[in-house]
Amino acid sequence: MIGRMLTRPRDHFDWTLFLIISGLGVIGVVNLYSATSVAKASLSDLYIQQVYWFVGGGILATAIAVIDYRHYERFGYALYAFGIVLLLLVFVLGRDIRGSSRWIYFGSFGFQPSEFMKLFLIIALAKYLHDDPKSEGRRLTDLVLPAMIAGVPTLLVLKQPDLGTALILGLIFVSICALTRIQWKSIVTLVIGGAVLLPVLWTYVLKDYQKRRITAFLDPEKNLLGSEWQAHHARVAIGNGGWGGQGFMRGTQNQFQFLPDQHSDFPFAVFAEDWGFFGGLVLVFLYAFLVIWAIRIAATAKDRFGAVLAIGVGALIFWHAFFNLGMVVGILPVVGVTLPLFSYGGSSVLTILLGIGLLMNVAMRRYAVTPSRRGFDD
Repeated sequence: MIGRMLTRPRDHFDWTLFLIISGLGVIGVVNLYSATSVAKASLSDLYIQQVYWFVGGGILATAIAVIDYRHYERFGYALYAFGIVLLLLVFVLGRDIRGSSRWIYFGSFGFQPSEFMKLFLIIALAKYLHDDPKSEGRRLTDLVLPAMIAGVPTLLVLKQPDLGTALILGLIFVSICALTRIQWKSIVTLVIGGAVLLPVLWTYVLKDYQKRRITAFLDPEKNLLGSEWQAHHARVAIGNGGWGGQGFMRGTQNQFQFLPDQHSDFPFAVFAEDWGFFGGLVLVFLYAFLVIWAIRIAATAKDRFGAVLAIGVGALIFWHAFFNLGMVVGILPVVGVTLPLFSYGGSSVLTILLGIGLLMNVAMRRYAVTPSRRGFDD
């Protein structure tokens, strides 16, 4: 036992996690090449830029994994405050694109602060729950502070407006809290409170175009030439794929450019048309396995901070994949959520890879000696 505890973290490198992420990354770049193969010149080299983002993100993820994750606990609230400042700067320095201001630009370089806020929120919630000595069932009053921690960035992101990212932030909080032994009556109260707030959200928070997306989802045949154009042709592309697919770069919906934003919001439609039902099933399995593996890492974490980090990253990946795949196949409204490691975008790719770095960090140090509590509520 002593010999096992004295082993170095790198001796426990999680090769399974590494291979899953590498596989998704390679498949994602190949799919991006197919998605942009007949696009206009400004989009034709996106797959090369995506490779650069993967290389840069991989280097940063390695650096994140090398430093003991317990050091990040010390800066949890500082990182959270930094993320809030960036979200506020969006309203001052942000550039308006398609009616929303989400990006900050420095010359030709731009980034989306709300993407990185997802990780800052996970770290801040992990620090709060690690410091909280409570082990019995939590009441609503025990969730006030973590709810405020999650609520501030969620409201700021809604203000941009960015409904998809706001949903992800809120669901990360819910996913983490779901594993902290909340009392049943508190859960019922939360559900009822959420139902009461829905009309308020619809009337005073959602923008008109967001409402149109939801109503289009409820009646998909109503406006096929307008708000339902993207989702309709995504479903057509998936149907065209059949069981075995049309073949790489042979999908007609993609090749004839019926799929808008096929490189960002609808990469799965391109993949399903090229590789069919069986190819799509393999991709869904990879995401499901990755989430389950994150839960496994959380279960073997040496302390509560590491466990919450792992659950938070797993929730981040799950909800991104759930919403993106759901809106592409037509069971959810279009909310502009990216597919992890498949959709083009530097901020998205870096966020996911940095999260994987945290996940690898926790996995490699599961045998480290620590005085902290293990798991959530031992």
